[in-house]
Amino acid sequence: MLIAVTAGALSFLSPCVFPLVPAYVSHLTGASIMNGKIEVDRKLLVMRSISFIVGFSLVFIAMGASATMVGSMLAEYRDLVQMVSGFLIIVFGMQMMGWLNLRWLMSNKTWDAANLSTNSGMTKSFLTGLAFGSGWTPCVGLALSSILLMASAVETMWSGILLLTLYSLGLGLPFLLIAVLLTVSTGIIGKMNRYVPVLSMINGLIFITMGLLLFTGHMQKIGAWLARFALFDISL
Repeated sequence: MLIAVTAGALSFLSPCVFPLVPAYVSHLTGASIMNGKIEVDRKLLVMRSISFIVGFSLVFIAMGASATMVGSMLAEYRDLVQMVSGFLIIVFGMQMMGWLNLRWLMSNKTWDAANLSTNSGMTKSFLTGLAFGSGWTPCVGLALSSILLMASAVETMWSGILLLTLYSLGLGLPFLLIAVLLTVSTGIIGKMNRYVPVLSMINGLIFITMGLLLFTGHMQKIGAWLARFALFDISL
């Protein structure tokens, strides 16, 4: 659960997402940057940001449920699924850290929600969230794919849904916070950009470690041990 939330937060702070937050906010609200801040009604900003977050969260959660269902169908080969998943997560982590440069992992799909005709700002924000979730950027795709691989290794569909819900919260809540702060000053983006490469390295290191634990079977042992102290049992 902690890994899922952390992965979401670090996905938000990736080079593919964080620097583009002002552009997302402007698109969602139709506001422009003036006097070093985004001029927009905060209530409108919060409501449309939440609609955007709900949009991409639904896509991610549906993916998590599907991944767990596939994993359940392969329950007889659970050990093999965990080893393959662990190996792929290690590859994703190495890609995040820049140790690998596999171009096929950096491709992305797009869906231009701006072309969808609607008079409702909330609906457009929701559809933009669906577009973001359906055609994720490369940086988010690596972290998201790793969490989906974890979801494929858990025992119940609800466990997979929980993992992707937490991932979505880790990605969505910082987005909402920064969006509100941009109404005060856009300088926060420039100040935090200097730390983005370091955070990408940390993200990669976390996933390499997680992949190794999953590949060797130690993740299952750790999950079983932590389940004694957790509110929810999603042990691998």
